[in-house]
Amino acid sequence: MTRPYGRGVAHLESVNVGVSKPYVGKSGRSGIDKLPATGPVAVEVPGWGASGLAGDTIVDKPHHGGPDQAVYAYAREDLDDWARTLDQSIRGGFFGENLTTVGLDVTGAVVGEVWRVGTVVLQVTSPRIPCATFTDQMKRARWVKEFTAHGAPGAYLRVLEPGVLQSGDEVTVIDRPDSPVTIGVMFRALTGQPELLPLLVDAPLIPDDIRALAARRVPTG
Repeated sequence: MTRPYGRGVAHLESVNVGVSKPYVGKSGRSGIDKLPATGPVAVEVPGWGASGLAGDTIVDKPHHGGPDQAVYAYAREDLDDWARTLDQSIRGGFFGENLTTVGLDVTGAVVGEVWRVGTVVLQVTSPRIPCATFTDQMKRARWVKEFTAHGAPGAYLRVLEPGVLQSGDEVTVIDRPDSPVTIGVMFRALTGQPELLPLLVDAPLIPDDIRALAARRVPTG
């Protein structure tokens, strides 16, 4: 679903990359604080623990980056909701997203749907699960609970076709599977609504690790 916003066409407000900085967390550093790039950014299929965007840094390699988390997208509309809630401005990249989108319902994206952005083709894989580093970025002690309750986690994507993208590029959904599992549904299933877990076991195009996790957590009896 596309929501009218700004130009009325789903597009990128910014493409954001980050470098390693000191943060609270297991590694003590993070590349979460990303800044908008000033020109085109190359995108490729990353190896384990790496970002799909040239110039972007992944520090916590066991939990971030790699093929199924190559790119992270968050909607400007959702950033604006947070800006009103927190009474502060929020620039693109501050939530750690690589792509700040406009006019795209990221929470409502179906897991497995495919986007064309610039010359890149991306596939939606999973929601972001908040962590201690994100709490440090926001400077709010209860941020994980706040973010989870809000229910707009943003979406990780894998790279199906490498290429180049930049701010202003149109985002086009070119394929959407017949599945009940959206990013919002998967997020709720993984963070507090276990009754939704069977959907993650049975739906198509669920990442293997998440399907296995859901199968282990499905309530019995």
